[in-house]
Amino acid sequence: MLNNKNILITGGTGSFGQKFVEIVLKKFKPKKLIIFSRGESKQSLMAEKFSTNDYKCIRYFIGDVRDFDRLKIATRGIDIIIHAAAMKQVPASEYNPIECIKTNIYGAQNLVLASIENNVKKVVALSTDKAVNPINLYGASKLSSDKLIISANNLSAGKGPIFSVVRYGNVYGSTGSVVELFEKLKNSNKPFPITNKSMTRFIISLDQGVMFVLRSLNMMKGGEIFLPKMPSIKIIDLAKAINQSKRISIIGIRPGEKIHESMTTQDDNNLLIEFKNYFKHLPSYMQNAKEIKRYKIGENGEIGNYVSSKFSYTSDKNKFLNIKEIRKFIINQKKK
Repeated sequence: MLNNKNILITGGTGSFGQKFVEIVLKKFKPKKLIIFSRGESKQSLMAEKFSTNDYKCIRYFIGDVRDFDRLKIATRGIDIIIHAAAMKQVPASEYNPIECIKTNIYGAQNLVLASIENNVKKVVALSTDKAVNPINLYGASKLSSDKLIISANNLSAGKGPIFSVVRYGNVYGSTGSVVELFEKLKNSNKPFPITNKSMTRFIISLDQGVMFVLRSLNMMKGGEIFLPKMPSIKIIDLAKAINQSKRISIIGIRPGEKIHESMTTQDDNNLLIEFKNYFKHLPSYMQNAKEIKRYKIGENGEIGNYVSSKFSYTSDKNKFLNIKEIRKFIINQKKK
């Protein structure tokens, strides 16, 4: 799928980008693998692990998705784009709303236009559960980004790139996650701060996230939002799994924070097709019965079915990992 292809990943020095590069270099032989990001120090650190001497396909491009001209240059000759660049921190986005909008919305728009102009073949953008029924700017900006990416298929009109979205929940151990905070505090005298004892979240590992993106890239026909089936955890159970004897302090909900997250809304159930390990959310503009039939075919010929009108995919009404299972999950992540 990726052999002899020119691939660009925006936000490529982030947690997802680094794992994506690691897995792609291990499993495929791309012609070019371009890491596009605006942080020169992060690129320098990443180049120590993935040097251009050891990996001849790798290129490091300094650039910002806000800068259309730079993005247009970077996407020349590219076959596949993974769009992972975003402002992701809820508090930072609430405090710096214009910066969030410039990166997450205008950046997505720039990517769409540059991809069409340079006739890129496939574009997959990463989304988040916070884009569903958003109550914070980060979620609202990612919802807008998702809409831009999906509707881009109308702009390319079947003659240019095809665009799809992959949406999943909290990535275990990603930069800025609560796991980082708990790991820092687990041997200190300070308690674990938890905003609400009832809080739940979806959980997925970096490896699982990357592999699901690769599977979606292989399956995509354009216009879908791919949703993996993920377990949920209680944040208080995560804290206990990291340190069972640690004191916990309930600090109250932060601005823009939810108790539970959703992967889709019940209003969209008429567009949601279920498969064994994932869901496909069809584009709202999809009306053609022949096209819908084609979208119902999944991996290895699996036929999906529409969910019921009462279906709900929320972190509080989902399969939960218990403390023992969370601890096993953590141990497995540390081995990788």
